[in-house]
Amino acid sequence: MSAEGASEGVKLWGGRFEGATDPVMEKFNASISYDKAMWKQDIQGSVAYARALQKAGLLTAEECGSITGGLQAVKEEWAANTFNIQPGDEDIHTANERRLKVLVDRAEKEKTILMPGYTHLQRAQPIRWSHWLLSHAWPLVIDLERLRSLYHRINTCPLGSGALAGNPFPVDRATLARELGFREATKNSLFAVSDRDFVVEYMFWASLVSVHLSRMAEDMTLYSSREFNFVLLSDAYATGSSLMPQKKNPDSFELIRGKAGTLSGNLCGFLMVMKGLPSTYNKDLQEDKVKMFETACTLQGILQVAAGAMATLKVNEAACRRALTEEMLATDVAYYLVKKGMPFRMAHGKAGEVVKLTEDLKCSFSQLPLDKLATVSELFTEDVSAVWNFEHSVEQYEAAGGTGLSSVNSQIADARAFLSSFSLTQQ
Repeated sequence: MSAEGASEGVKLWGGRFEGATDPVMEKFNASISYDKAMWKQDIQGSVAYARALQKAGLLTAEECGSITGGLQAVKEEWAANTFNIQPGDEDIHTANERRLKVLVDRAEKEKTILMPGYTHLQRAQPIRWSHWLLSHAWPLVIDLERLRSLYHRINTCPLGSGALAGNPFPVDRATLARELGFREATKNSLFAVSDRDFVVEYMFWASLVSVHLSRMAEDMTLYSSREFNFVLLSDAYATGSSLMPQKKNPDSFELIRGKAGTLSGNLCGFLMVMKGLPSTYNKDLQEDKVKMFETACTLQGILQVAAGAMATLKVNEAACRRALTEEMLATDVAYYLVKKGMPFRMAHGKAGEVVKLTEDLKCSFSQLPLDKLATVSELFTEDVSAVWNFEHSVEQYEAAGGTGLSSVNSQIADARAFLSSFSLTQQ
């Protein structure tokens, strides 16, 4: 290459082209702005491939040493953040991952706090605050399991597939894949250069994680309002109003909720890029890294903000307790009758009659005279007074998965055991 050619940044693919690329097209075509996130993995792949070429007799030991030495110098520049990106640089390839944990710690510390559980945004039954926390922890545990199965499925190495037809040299792709930490090499070169299912699956996984966190964020947005007042957000994860100084807005949770839509949009958008492509490589596929890295970066932010906001908020135990009202024990009335031998269908109807009785007499359950309850069913006796107790109500749900203390303790232990042993490479 001439000095003039080198100074102009001649491209590997530029042999049959005349004239310079329009600068706008140059920027539009290049992917270095987001590819640079994978410099470490790209260098690792290049070193392994150089060694594979030496093993195949295509590079001498001296040539291989020169290449790997140069790559090591580049690696050091990247690590020191001194690498100078040139406008003609185009591609760097690989992926990233992330994990979390906060909700389980909080559930361990606040097991005694009771609060209403809701269906249709209506007060339904008493539950533990820790049980609510764990209801959002378990989807995240399952998300980690889903990520592990995804990692195993997509952990195949396309290196050595050539442009599309394969590799004409005796490169040991199986050994190359193992050296780079892949499970195996891809089976078909045409498929390898066009496959972006791993991008789609990763973005689906990230979208689902964000949806799970968005649902938690919606609850927290409600619970932090004055109408609920169950929690008080840390100032670090809330903002004030530019007009109304009394307000404390749950911006952290609202942004988590909103960015879940962004991640789902990225997934749908890239699926539309993929749906009509002809075989093997097309430049449309460059959109994969744009959307995947945006998704990964956004998800990382969501996880960090969710963890920080949940770790620093304060629970208003008194407000949670005040929100417990005796009509939430109506199901317990039905269970009381079932334990006395009444079929549940009939017991449910009798519990409804008790609710109507409280409305007619304008009193709470605990204020109902026993003789009035006896008009609904003779099965009501003095021991019914034990039903009018929220701790008693919560503790009866001791079966696995329930809100009873023993069940909550088991959930915490199981979640901790999973998180302490989790590894993406487990089978």
